Amino acid sequence: MRNVIVLGGGLVGSVIAEDLAREADLQVTVVDVDEAVLGVVSKRSGQRIRTVQSDLVDQANVVSCCKQADVVIDAVPGWLGFRVLSTLISEKKSFVDIAFMPEDAGRLSKAAADAGVLGVVDCGVAPGMSNVLSARGVADLEKAEELRIYVGGLPQVRRWPYEYTAVFSPIDVLEEYTRPARLVENGKVVTRPALSEVEHLDFEGVGTLEAFNSDGLRSLISLPVPDMKEKTMRYPGHTELMRAIRETGLLSYEPLKVGDVELRPIDLTCKLLKRAWKLPEGEGDITVMRVKITGMSQGKRVSHVYDLLDRYDPATGHTSMARTTGFPCAIVARMMLQGTLDLPAGVHFPEKLATNRKVLDALLVQLAERNVVFHHRIVAEPAA
Repeated sequence: MRNVIVLGGGLVGSVIAEDLAREADLQVTVVDVDEAVLGVVSKRSGQRIRTVQSDLVDQANVVSCCKQADVVIDAVPGWLGFRVLSTLISEKKSFVDIAFMPEDAGRLSKAAADAGVLGVVDCGVAPGMSNVLSARGVADLEKAEELRIYVGGLPQVRRWPYEYTAVFSPIDVLEEYTRPARLVENGKVVTRPALSEVEHLDFEGVGTLEAFNSDGLRSLISLPVPDMKEKTMRYPGHTELMRAIRETGLLSYEPLKVGDVELRPIDLTCKLLKRAWKLPEGEGDITVMRVKITGMSQGKRVSHVYDLLDRYDPATGHTSMARTTGFPCAIVARMMLQGTLDLPAGVHFPEKLATNRKVLDALLVQLAERNVVFHHRIVAEPAA
């Protein structure tokens, strides 16, 4: 029996673990510092999934927990992800990652290749499926001119003041509001402030959403497309509210002394928003994504458009964001175990999966079997 270790048992990590545990020949173990989180995992899985309580900030614990692993899932918070991957490579453990770390995981590729380790990073919905579909769209065009990615995880019920809920660590959400957004304009990488250049889009079944610049292109910057942007979507009004909070200094990492206590404002903000952004029990969320790649095909200007509208699954209790993020990771981990990814040792970004049509088709089919469906259409565009 092969062993899969899931580092991080939150809403996304637990979905990955449950999906993998459906395989009779896999022993799945979830590691988390929070005993309450592990209790939920055990209760939901009927003891099918093993649990280990351990603080993964201590890299010695990562080594100990992953000693018997055939594949490791890195589902820790983004600030910890790079350190975890470095440790896994040193221990010669292959991995699939959804940590959304601020560092460039590609820096670890040579070390992974030298160690004979295969790793796929950013393997969620966005980054993740957005990378796969972008690369596929570029490959299907003779000349790609423009890439636009719009993505948002939203509550079904809108509540003042934020009209937003987070199904994963608030610190990772706030990164989208503070990290400068890297875009590509006229073939050159430029940066724009997060939460800038707001535009409004209409989506059937959802309504009007606002989209702002965020640093979601990541490895896609290397695609041969001269104009690329990724934008995060929220209900109208959220962007201005978060800009005010940011400009007040509440997202600052610089320590601030209040009386006899010294703290980082962002730590207090995260603590408060974890409660304010908690999805109420029994309520659902939705995930909306559009990937649009425009360029020339057979002498005509067209766009390949991929749309996703996914909703909370009341049958399983899985949030939409956990489903759309976790399922791609679980599917790719299975492929890694089966040896069907057809990738050499090293660290790979999701767009690499699009180079193998069989892998891409299998990924889309298996997502559809889990009711995560990307609708593809080709749209005629006016000449540039």
